[in-house]
Amino acid sequence: MAHSCSDEDTDISESEISEYEDKSYEELKNGSQDVRTSGKTFTCPYCPKKRKQDYLYKELLQHASGVGQSSSQKRKARDKANHLALVKYLKKDLMNVDVPSNDSKPEDESDPSVNSNDQFVWPWIGVVVNIPTRRTEDGRCVGESGSRLRDEYRSRGFNPVRVNPLWNFRGHSGTALVEFNKNWPGLHNALAFERAYELDHHGKKDWFTNSGQKSGLYAWVARADDYKMNSIYGEHLRRMGDVKTISELMEEEARRQDKLVSNLTNIIQVKNKHLKEIEVRCHETTDKMNLVMKDKDKLIQAYNEEIQKIQSSARDHFQRIFTDHEKLKLQLESHKNELELRKVELEKREAHNESERKKLAEEIEEMAALEQMKADENVMKLAEDQKRQKEQLHAKIIQLQKQLDMKQELELEIQQLKGSLSVLKHMEDDEDAEILNKVDTLQKDLRDKEQSLQDLDALNQTLIIKERESNDELQEARQALVDAIKELQSHGNIRLKRMGELDTRPFLEAMKQRYNEEDAEERASELCSLWEEYLKDPDWHPFKVIMVEGKEKEIIRDDDEKLNGLKNDLGEGAYKAVVEALLEINEHNPSGRYLTSVLWNYKQGRRATLKEGVQFLSNQWKVLKRKRGMT
Repeated sequence: MAHSCSDEDTDISESEISEYEDKSYEELKNGSQDVRTSGKTFTCPYCPKKRKQDYLYKELLQHASGVGQSSSQKRKARDKANHLALVKYLKKDLMNVDVPSNDSKPEDESDPSVNSNDQFVWPWIGVVVNIPTRRTEDGRCVGESGSRLRDEYRSRGFNPVRVNPLWNFRGHSGTALVEFNKNWPGLHNALAFERAYELDHHGKKDWFTNSGQKSGLYAWVARADDYKMNSIYGEHLRRMGDVKTISELMEEEARRQDKLVSNLTNIIQVKNKHLKEIEVRCHETTDKMNLVMKDKDKLIQAYNEEIQKIQSSARDHFQRIFTDHEKLKLQLESHKNELELRKVELEKREAHNESERKKLAEEIEEMAALEQMKADENVMKLAEDQKRQKEQLHAKIIQLQKQLDMKQELELEIQQLKGSLSVLKHMEDDEDAEILNKVDTLQKDLRDKEQSLQDLDALNQTLIIKERESNDELQEARQALVDAIKELQSHGNIRLKRMGELDTRPFLEAMKQRYNEEDAEERASELCSLWEEYLKDPDWHPFKVIMVEGKEKEIIRDDDEKLNGLKNDLGEGAYKAVVEALLEINEHNPSGRYLTSVLWNYKQGRRATLKEGVQFLSNQWKVLKRKRGMT
């Protein structure tokens, strides 16, 4: 090798690239570096560690041009110079020997990777077809994700930027587009990607010519015919890029570099002109500075003389100030003593105030404790009153039941009396005194019974009104408890529960068995939203009525199509979650079909009583009071 190890370890500057390029070119001409490996294949002597070693002539020229013209900051200037020298050597010394004429068409000429006049889609894009898909229950097609294909191609060394599956109205189309980097290494990776599929007989030619059953993925690099294709990937290619040849891209890059060099040259000329103007200004400024320095020396001399006069006057003035300062110092000492005495007096007053403040704080604390005790007593009294009212209400209900029975008995007796009177009135012997007395007696009893019946109706109406008022008070008290506990955001045994809320965990577990983590969460969320809409629908009423111990009870129907479909599709867990939500909504709000919050005893799994809610709220208040006392 012509270069030493020390030369390889140290890089060169950008300005030395041209000189180093000429040096490497001379070494290639002298045969110091081996380029040809056989009659048709070549190797890059400057990339010994690269996986690909056997290049065709155009492949090696393309590789050397891409590295030599690379704008990457990671690429060393020495590598660029070596590859530029290789391009020069290939074009000047190996062009006529190794490039076949247009008359002879070797087999390699059909390879799209070695024909620089082929029109490629720019940026470089690969086409993948025959991706396996499957049809879901809703009729849409789903297939392999783009990220999984991208990771697979990266592991194989093709280094794609991204893989975009193509979708249509039926879902996954079984086709994807592979995007590569917009540079020469990106083209190299794209061609390697294409050759890998061609070697496996899964290239473009195999896809379009083989009419038998196809299995596995087929792929190739997109060209002009793909760009113009009336297909789903043709439409996407026309939206994503343009059609260009490699030579056009090289010419375009060369034009950009020429334009950049021209712009830099113009900038350098402007900078040089500006530099000359600055030099002229510097000379002018230097002359002015010399004149200014002379004037400055004169000023300094006059200044020193003036300073001497000022210093003499300042000494006399300082002496007078010192004398006055001594007088002021004595006055300050006297004031200081007075302030010390006032400080002692203020400290005594502050100590007295602190003692008074502590007493006041203790009194306030005692008053607060008394107020809290009163509040606790009032809360417990309220609970006892509510309990007593509830017991009275039950007693009144029992009394009403008895009175209702009495009312029914009275009504029956009145009907019997009326019937007896009717019979007596129709008797033939109207003059019979005994019958007349009996009729009078029955009429009197009838009036008494009717008066008793009216009294019972009035009492019954009064009790019904009082019962409604008590129920309203109980509902208001329970709602006040719900609002208070909602503000506390408690995590204890007594807290709020949204009746009819759908448990999403069984849906997520069912989806995790079919999809990955991300897709499972999205799919579970969609299903939960769908079933929440079903729960809100008042037209869906999957209940039937049965008799249990002489009372009517609503239960879930066994033949409901939606619920049975849910059980068959997602399993018992999701089915039970929907049934539980349905029963809760039907119990607490069957007409509105919306969620309601109730006070719930989570320890015993039932609705909490009013007394339990009041006790819990009182305990929370005591805890909050202790925390405030600690702070």
